[in-house]
Amino acid sequence: MINSGDTAFVLVSAALVLLMTPGLAIFYAGMVRGKNALGTIMHSFILISVISLEWVYLGYSMSFGPDVGGLIGDFSWSGLLHVGAAPNKDYAATIPHVVFMIFQCMFAVITPALITGAFAERIKFGPFLLFSLLWAILVYNPVCHWVWGNGGWLKAKGVIDFAGGLVVHLTSGVAALVAALVVGPRKGYNQESFFPHNLPMTLLGTGLLWFGWFGFNGGSALAADAIAGNAFVATHFAGMAGMAMWVALEWLLRGKPTTLGAASGAVAGLATITPASGFVGPNSAVIIGLLAGALCYGGVMAKNKFGYDDSLDVVGIHGVSGIIGTLFAGIFASKAVNPSGPDGLLFGNPSQFGTQVMAVAVVLGYTVVVTYIIIKIIDKLFGLRIALDDEIGGMDINLHSEYAYKE
Repeated sequence: MINSGDTAFVLVSAALVLLMTPGLAIFYAGMVRGKNALGTIMHSFILISVISLEWVYLGYSMSFGPDVGGLIGDFSWSGLLHVGAAPNKDYAATIPHVVFMIFQCMFAVITPALITGAFAERIKFGPFLLFSLLWAILVYNPVCHWVWGNGGWLKAKGVIDFAGGLVVHLTSGVAALVAALVVGPRKGYNQESFFPHNLPMTLLGTGLLWFGWFGFNGGSALAADAIAGNAFVATHFAGMAGMAMWVALEWLLRGKPTTLGAASGAVAGLATITPASGFVGPNSAVIIGLLAGALCYGGVMAKNKFGYDDSLDVVGIHGVSGIIGTLFAGIFASKAVNPSGPDGLLFGNPSQFGTQVMAVAVVLGYTVVVTYIIIKIIDKLFGLRIALDDEIGGMDINLHSEYAYKE
């Protein structure tokens, strides 16, 4: 039977997750130079349209449709055929099937948008759209089915991912690394400073992301129940702990705390708790957030050592958080918190940690290979980099004939 409270809760959660994509757009835009602000916003904003269309006609059926060999959903739900007002008991028995579909649509939208921070300020718009569409079809949809789809092979192995450590953050973070390496660094990288042009904008984006994350994680319970409440609390505690740790490390190691560090630490904590949020208690969430702040800080610093230009730290934050968050779920998960989930390593079940390690390795390897193939083919056929003069002049005027700031 449809429960009106659960339905309202998931609808609101879907709206909150949608808000995260415009929030991400201004979060990223504040960190680039002013001449690229609108182009950076456009990368995230346009995907609301592109990926939603893909989701209706292909993505939802591939991700959640009737299983084919544990690898992919068939195409019988394309165009939302058989997706209506009646609940689907395999996914959410108390809300309309169409409500579950639109909630999952918002996850599909934001995932390729996360990747865009890695090649900000230097990619052509047309090839970017083609890359995002193909990546959603060939990477996001299969991995989503493996982990969350009824019959998915990783789900059948006992892998847990409450709200997207594997499906969202690991896939986008790994794809970001591949993209940064293939596209190459911005002109002047390591020779001149690329200061964020509007940190208040980035902090506003952080606030919108944090607000939306309550729908992202809490809504993944798919019911207005105790698990949703627990996920909500764990989300906030991990975010605040990640912020505290990042700022403390920055203050200790670099002499001054920064607002950019506070924003980065919050997002690191929020992203890392995502796969574990419905399985761990508040104290575990604090520990996970603190570890996230430290490890993601190290991940961001590592790009200087390895020399790749991940413009907006997608790899160090989302890639690292996808890995460690998935592993932390296998360590801190507790049946006392969620009776329908497993115990983790700390609660007497070391095999769950091994299962999570296997899932990380599989998703990481698959994403690297397929992303590399997609992006190399597009680069060969169309070229990914904007012209040098366009890069110097800025994407806003040269690619979109607009100014964010007109003197």
